[in-house]
Amino acid sequence: MTIKIVDEHVGRVRYTVSELAAIAPRRFPVQERVSGVTGNAFDWPAWYEAWLQAQQAEPGRPPTRLEVEGADEFQAGIPWGELKQALVLFEQEDGSPLTKGYPIRLYVPGGSSECLNVKSVVRMRILYDEEAAVKSSTYGFKNTISPEQLLKPRS
Repeated sequence: MTIKIVDEHVGRVRYTVSELAAIAPRRFPVQERVSGVTGNAFDWPAWYEAWLQAQQAEPGRPPTRLEVEGADEFQAGIPWGELKQALVLFEQEDGSPLTKGYPIRLYVPGGSSECLNVKSVVRMRILYDEEAAVKSSTYGFKNTISPEQLLKPRS
């Protein structure tokens, strides 16, 4: 499984969990920031900076928001300022894939809601939009309805 990263300065890229983690300058036990959770993590802001350098991208302005989506279609939009202590849990303590929250899980310690801790992340979108900067955190499930469901008569 791959994780899709979308950034207006870099474009759309996909990484396996190991490729994503390899970019991180430092990996650490998640317990350093989140009590009661086990596994190995990396710092999101440090990952982002290392990733930009590797891509040789210079956005010219800092990001304003991170939008993440889980495999279960749960989404969270997080102002960049809330991500100072954010981390990505990417493997069990023994190095095996996550058993809960696979492929990766985002934790936002000190964030405005526990709902910003998104499991089974498959897509991350980095925004640089000033309008997005003033929005508060958002979260919830996509409300996806197929055309067939719209046409189906109600009982």
